[in-house]
Amino acid sequence: MTEDSACAVAHGAVPDPAAGGRALVAVFASPVAEFLLRYGRELGFRTVLVEPDAERAAGLDAVSAVPDLGADADVVVTDHHRPELGPVLRDVLKRDVRWVGIMGNPRHVGPHVAALQELGVPAAEIERVHRPIGLNIGSRTPPEIAVATLAGLLADRNGKPGGFAF
Repeated sequence: MTEDSACAVAHGAVPDPAAGGRALVAVFASPVAEFLLRYGRELGFRTVLVEPDAERAAGLDAVSAVPDLGADADVVVTDHHRPELGPVLRDVLKRDVRWVGIMGNPRHVGPHVAALQELGVPAAEIERVHRPIGLNIGSRTPPEIAVATLAGLLADRNGKPGGFAF
């Protein structure tokens, strides 16, 4: 009789979460980014914070520009009011990232749309940006938003239907 993996975990066999090989990129230093990166590391994501504002990045382990990213990268923009939103998202969309999402209320057109249109980003590329982010669990606080977002990314990583449908 073979032991099921959930039972094995309950008895102390801890699988390697890094086996998924995903990168989690949080864009803009914010309370949500802090929780995303903290929890993401625990879940086996390779984490990166992109913060173009040197003053906001002071004391943080951050890069100032969008790094080379591949199809293993999930990108979460955690502030849709920053003046750098358009250029940073444009740079993300130039990469072959697996998923990109931005925080925001789904009842309103996100400011990223106009920002990207002004930069000449094609509509098909703008449509790659998911909004809102996270499972629809009524998240209100930064840790809740991080948990909801990571739950959706984990469901996808594990081939499960958790999804981001609202």
